[in-house]
Amino acid sequence: MRASPKVLVIDDHEPTRDGLRALLEQAGYTVSTAGDGNDGLRLFKGDSPDLVLLDVKMPGISGVDVCAELKAHRDTCLTPVIMISAVGDRDNQLAALKAGADDFLNKPVDLEELYARVRSLLRIKRLTDDLESAELLFLSLGRIVEARDPYTEGHCERLAQYAVALGLELNLEQSDLDALHRGAFLHDIGKIAIPDRVLLKKSRLTRAERAVMKQHPVIGDDLCRTLRSLELVCPIVRHHHERRDGRGYPDGLAGDQIPFLAQIVRVVDIFDALTTHRPYRRAVSQLKGLQILRQVAKAGGCSESLVDCFIELHNSGRLVNHTATSNCADTRRIDR
Repeated sequence: MRASPKVLVIDDHEPTRDGLRALLEQAGYTVSTAGDGNDGLRLFKGDSPDLVLLDVKMPGISGVDVCAELKAHRDTCLTPVIMISAVGDRDNQLAALKAGADDFLNKPVDLEELYARVRSLLRIKRLTDDLESAELLFLSLGRIVEARDPYTEGHCERLAQYAVALGLELNLEQSDLDALHRGAFLHDIGKIAIPDRVLLKKSRLTRAERAVMKQHPVIGDDLCRTLRSLELVCPIVRHHHERRDGRGYPDGLAGDQIPFLAQIVRVVDIFDALTTHRPYRRAVSQLKGLQILRQVAKAGGCSESLVDCFIELHNSGRLVNHTATSNCADTRRIDR
């Protein structure tokens, strides 16, 4: 059974605040209240409510400012906010919309309208929470895949850091940065279906074993397609082993046929594989890894322009070294 939804009421008018509390508690909700914006933000951080009822006009921090603050942060932006304003207060309503308000109630509040709007937004919030839980499960599966092989410990975190850093360097939009972060964690999720005798083999794989291993991007793509929120991640998972010269897998894409975000993950995946210990070879230094990465790019293995950008990022010192599994980190510059 689900816990009773939590509602935070923020209103400087005590009778209105107490009245809303009584009505919502009568409907079975758990209610907390605040008399000003600062107190409301403090309660929000400590209580993590499922919905906020927020007066537009308040002394100090206005309701509009509180709404904007909540909607500005990734951890709180999906919490629905219902603004309460006087009838005909068009300017404040427009300001609240710009701040990200999800709905409005007019004073005096109509009881049936209050219940209907609260129920509707809480239903959407539950669906959002369920989707986030499913996505967290997938990210956990990525870590489980990594945990099967002690040589790849920390691989997901490093790839996420490298990919997002390169994405920032390329001035990508936030949605693409989010996809890079998730894609880095999930790029090898298909390996969950690869037998240990193949995945953990220390000697060279046979042709049949290589064929089995090459199925992991397809398996991962199929898994991620079950979640609509991972729509931008699927091309990364499927195509991070494609090569610019068309000799990659699973689809043999070439050049710009390869999705751009997958090309980014391809570059940082090669770098991390080179600079961390693996069962079949020792790690190389970061300097050597960058030199080999450039050779791979020149041979058609990945994008030369992305490799150049990644090397510039490394040389600038903005690429934090998290290659903890390598004992030979070398942060010297490599010239273009």
